Amino acid sequence: MTSNTPGASRGLKLSGLILALIAIGIVIAGITSRASHHAKLKDWTKEQAVPTVSVIQPGGAVEGNQLILPGRFEAFARAPIYARVSGYLKSWKVDIGGAVKTGQLLAELETPDLDQELLQAKADLASTQANVSLAETTAKRWQDMLKTQSIARQEVDEKLGDYKSKQALVKASEANVQRLQALKGFASIVAPFDGSVTARNTDTGALINAGSSGANSSGTGAQPLFEVSNTRKLRLYINVPQNYVSHIRPGSKATFNVPEYPDSRFDATIQSTSGAINASSGTTLVQLLVDNAAGKFLPGGFANVNLQLKEAVGILSIPASALIFDQNGLKVATVNAENKVSLKTITIARDLGKTLEIQSGLSANDQVIENPPDGVTDGTLVKVAKAVFQPEQKNKGK
Repeated sequence: MTSNTPGASRGLKLSGLILALIAIGIVIAGITSRASHHAKLKDWTKEQAVPTVSVIQPGGAVEGNQLILPGRFEAFARAPIYARVSGYLKSWKVDIGGAVKTGQLLAELETPDLDQELLQAKADLASTQANVSLAETTAKRWQDMLKTQSIARQEVDEKLGDYKSKQALVKASEANVQRLQALKGFASIVAPFDGSVTARNTDTGALINAGSSGANSSGTGAQPLFEVSNTRKLRLYINVPQNYVSHIRPGSKATFNVPEYPDSRFDATIQSTSGAINASSGTTLVQLLVDNAAGKFLPGGFANVNLQLKEAVGILSIPASALIFDQNGLKVATVNAENKVSLKTITIARDLGKTLEIQSGLSANDQVIENPPDGVTDGTLVKVAKAVFQPEQKNKGK
């Protein structure tokens, strides 16, 4: 027969207490682990809510002290030739592409209506001349009669007044004849200066209205009969952004190339500028002179003009991906020292495709977000990852 001793009872109690403490420890450890995991998850969630952006500093001008701009050729002198009198085209003498000298005949007009007006004016002149001759004889006869006092002085004055009136009519008739003769001279259409015919919009037998070539094939009318251009020298026009205007000097040299001679470069001279900034484009018009004695270039043609700037220009460049478009215009997003976004309004000097040259709104020390996330606003907190921006270098040609 067995019995429970006091020592065995104390051992059981101690074992139970130990097991209870172990269970409590396990529960506390689980709760602590879960709380720590929840805190970490919360921190991770907050961290993921802050967008990570790449920032760059604006680079320098793409071509440094070199400016490449598109331009257009225009003839040094260009004159559309309109008819001064109405009639029919009797013949034309020079076709498009033909070289002409000053005063060379381009076309002749038949002017039957004007011819009849001229005949009538000459007849009117002859009539007034006959009348003035009679009035002169009458006035002299009455003056002789006045010496004998056989007539009144007033009657003599009337005859003298009639004579002077008819003299004035003769002068008016002479002026009318001279006017019509001058108009008749315009029936011969001549070149105003040395050059070449670059357009002919009429043909033999066409009805010509004064001031135009008459209706064209589409019925719209008002085309010049001919167009004469002096192409031995050409004007080359470019639009220079305002930032570069102070570096443009009349008399300076420039080079250009054209699509038809891609491996060649040609010289031009800056002649003048418009002296004003176009408010809509922010540019000024610059005129260059090009020697075209060889006839390589055509009016209206395109050219890439390379201007060498003697001084460095403080132009900054950024990638096109940094632009933000909204209802207030063009902006870029920058990051300040507190890693918060600051939006800045900018003005573009030149769009080079992947790269933009900035005219105003940025400084060289700004940290520009390369690809701003959607919905970014002033004060947005961001994480910064550094990036390096290399401006796109254009082919400068040979």
